[in-house]
Formats: sequence, structure tokens, C-alpha cells
Amino acid sequence: MGNCLGRPAKCAHASSNLFVETTTPPSTTKDHPYLSTQQSLNKALIASKGDTSISNNLKSFTFIDLKNATKNFRSDSLLGEGGFGCVFKGWIDENTFAPSKPGTGIVVAIKKLKAESFQGHKEWLTEVNYLGQLHHENLVKLIGYCSEFEHKLLVYEFMPKGSLENHLFRSVQPIPWATRMGIAVDVARGLSFLHNLDANVIYRDLKASNILLDSDFNAKLSDFGLARAGPTGDNTHVSTRVVGTQGYAAPEYVATGHLTPKSDVYSFGVVLLELLSGRRAMGDERAASVDETLVDWAKPFLGDNRRVLRIMDTRLGGQYSKKGAQAAAALVLRCLHIDPKNRPPMMDVLATLEQLHTSSKDVPRTPEAKLEHRGVERSSYHRKSLATATSR
Repeated sequence: MGNCLGRPAKCAHASSNLFVETTTPPSTTKDHPYLSTQQSLNKALIASKGDTSISNNLKSFTFIDLKNATKNFRSDSLLGEGGFGCVFKGWIDENTFAPSKPGTGIVVAIKKLKAESFQGHKEWLTEVNYLGQLHHENLVKLIGYCSEFEHKLLVYEFMPKGSLENHLFRSVQPIPWATRMGIAVDVARGLSFLHNLDANVIYRDLKASNILLDSDFNAKLSDFGLARAGPTGDNTHVSTRVVGTQGYAAPEYVATGHLTPKSDVYSFGVVLLELLSGRRAMGDERAASVDETLVDWAKPFLGDNRRVLRIMDTRLGGQYSKKGAQAAAALVLRCLHIDPKNRPPMMDVLATLEQLHTSSKDVPRTPEAKLEHRGVERSSYHRKSLATATSR
């Protein structure tokens, strides 16, 4: 789940440190289609009664079922660990959802809540509430849940490539430019869906560790424990206690606790900047100081077409369109605008990215990469000439 301006999580399917959050509930439940369910779930938790209000779209698992599906939560089934608890790899039958032997049926990711985590219970309920009723190709699919006394678990579709964080900052193999733009489009689609009037949801915890990838690098948003209903009627924002991850949270939200869809737009700008630069939002070893954020470092370059290529990930080897990189950087700058009113809505961000993604599939080398390539060729030519002269 999220944390109170803490460091990003380090494990795929895992959650970051927990925190305490207090919110002011709406005076009525009719303002938002999911609030009545959430309030019923909260009452059920407090009263220690059953989860009868949970969406009928979800499978109710027994604890024994999930224990068997994960080989008794053995260490070799562990996928990751965070503030919420541990995430395990499990196997279930595709049709009956009964536990199956490893290597048979379908693979799932099973998140197991720490028994002592009260805040985790609240986030567990929120996640069941939203992912049980919101369905989109760029949101991770919640298959079911378990709620037996102190045992609270969630069962998701398995995302074989893990998190964007792992591939962007830990993998030896760099993500190609076109793939990065495709991931950005997927994330923008997911956020656009959440922000539309029918859903009206603010995600609130967008970061690289919460973006999961399937076998084809299609991206999906995960971890909805911090999601909130957006403002309704004449309200311009939702007032909450500040939670999130340092380096990703919008500055006006950190300062005031006023949450809007534009808070997600800012976080998206940070993620897009990470995709361009290959650097972390916080704690990059190349930062001038421990407290320097990626945004602080990059902003002086983003508005200058001549200097903007300095922020690009060197592991790309120049294999990207110069104009495409400049256009993406300009979009980052718009998303990171200090005034949230001047940030574009996610639908506009998505439209821009879809154009960039289309053009990114035919990637020319930048002049810098061409020059480097010619230098390698010349060096190789001189070595061959020297070898020929020596043999003579």
C-alpha cells in the first residue's frame, strides 16, 4: 500500500510502509456509486461481522484454499514483501478456482495482510471495494479475497514481468524506447478511466512500483489501498491527510491536503520523467544530495530543446527520436506545472502520448548516437589496419 511520504517500495506485487490516515466521509452515500459499499465494509470490519457487502464479482476463498495454493506460504513462493504484508505466488484451477498443484491451473498473486496491521485492514477494504467494481484492461484484475477472522488476503491475476520499478532501475536489460512509450500510454489509459465521470476515482499512489507488467510489457495499475472518490457537485477537491510516496506526490497536496485528479497528473509526470531518464524519483545515486528529487534535477532541462536530451537515459544508446523525446519532455513539464489548474487532464495527456507512441515504433538514432556509432566504426577500422600492417 502507500506510505506517508516514504521511499518507494522495492518488491513487485509488494506494498510500501503503512501509515495512519484520517478522512472526512461525505454526508451522504448517493454522491458516489461506491461509497455505500465502502461504508458497509467499514461497519462490517468494526463490528467484526462478515463481508456481505463485498462485490459479487469476486470469489470468496477460504484460508485453507489459499494456504494450499501457495504451498503453505512457503518462502520459495514469496514474490515480495511490503508494509501491507507478503505477496505469494499461487496456483488455482482456471474454472473452479480451487487450489491446484504448482505448474497446473493458472498462476495468481496472493497478498497476505499482516494480522497486526489495523491500517492495512482499512486499505484492504478500500482495495476490495474499488477493484471489485472497477474493470479495465489497464487495472490489475482482482480475482477474489479471503476474510476469516484475522486472515485478510487478496487474490490477483499474476503479472509475470513484475513491476516497472524492477525493469527500469534494476534490470541489466534496458527497456526500449517504444516499449517505454507503450507503458506510458497504458498508465495514462488507466488513469483516464479512473478520472472519468462514471468512476470519479483519484488513484493517489502512482509510482513505478505500483505499475505491473504482463509478459508483453502491457502495464496495469495495482494497489488501490489509497484510492479515493473524487470531488462531486460544487466541490473542487477532497480534503485528506497527506499520504503517498516522496518524490511522486503533488506539491499542493503535500502542502494543503487538497486532493484532486490533477494530483494524479503530477505523479504521472514524475513516472514519465523516470521513463525518459532512467532515474528514480528519489534516492538516485547520481543526485547532488540525498534530498534532491528527480523533478528538481530535471526541470532546468525540460523547457530547453537544446539541453533536454541531457536527461535521457544513456542506456537507450540514442535509440529514440529526438523530436519524440522533446515532445515527451514538454508533456512532462506540463504535468509537473506548479499550478494544478495548468496541468492537462489525463485524457489530453493520453491523446498526446498515443501520437508519440505511434511515431516511436520507427526509431531513428539521435545525432549523438550516430556520431558515437561512427566513432566505434572508425576505431574498429584502425584496429583492423594496424593488425594488417603488423602481419605484413
